[in-house]
Amino acid sequence: MAVRAHWKGSLKLSLVSCPVLLYPTTTTVDKTRFHMINKETGHRLKQQMVDAETGDVVEGDQKARGYELKKDEYVEIEKDELDAVQIESNHTIDIDSFVPKDEIDKRYLNHPYYIAPDGKAGIDAFAVIRDAMKDQERVALARIVLTNREHVIAIEPLGKGLLGTTLRYPYELRDEGAYFDDIKNPRISKDMIELASHILDTKAAHFDPSKFKDEYENALKTLVRRKAAGKPVRIEERGEKTGNVINLMDALKQSLKGRAAKRRVHSPARRARHRPAKKAHRSPARARKAS
Repeated sequence: MAVRAHWKGSLKLSLVSCPVLLYPTTTTVDKTRFHMINKETGHRLKQQMVDAETGDVVEGDQKARGYELKKDEYVEIEKDELDAVQIESNHTIDIDSFVPKDEIDKRYLNHPYYIAPDGKAGIDAFAVIRDAMKDQERVALARIVLTNREHVIAIEPLGKGLLGTTLRYPYELRDEGAYFDDIKNPRISKDMIELASHILDTKAAHFDPSKFKDEYENALKTLVRRKAAGKPVRIEERGEKTGNVINLMDALKQSLKGRAAKRRVHSPARRARHRPAKKAHRSPARARKAS
């Protein structure tokens, strides 16, 4: 089934523009989900809005939006008042500037979207914008209105299309100082740093998301299959957690020793040394010559 476009409009760079479509890059379709059910009847439950004070069920025409001024005191905001301040979308992605990609703080990255040309009419303009960005090795910063809010979106080439990632505003980020300022800077010996660096080198690899395994999701699917088939589910007891390591240097050495042992077991040379030696066979001529 074709994926429905999340947004439809135009990508504009100065006087050059082309029709584009935005598609979500992620999906949760394959994730295991549960519904609340009645254990006695097996029927699904539905949620209702209930007045926190009276306990009465609130019908649709009684519901309203309220902003909490202080505890248990709200100011009601009418729908037409909200509509008046919402930003009207012009269905245009206006590119404002181009910045080096490495200057974008990863904490600002929010939701990614695929940007593809909409039809054949603007394919030339789309290709011009995409390929110009490839040559510049920069990311475009643009403005877009999604769900009545204006967002800044970073746009970069991705294969034959473009990748657009909405960015968070500064007020949405927490200051790292609140979490990092109290971290002490202990004196660490050079030997410890070198040993830890060596362990890092032994674990060097390349980014390969195909190796990512969602063990919890797999366990959920197995659980559901067994329950649906009427098979027993074995619940294993969890082992006790080990205590914290006291001697950091010993822990680093032990980690390195474990990595070295694993490499020896899996190395071809190591396996070759464990093979039984072949018996020497002399030819009759060589045996007579030896005698």
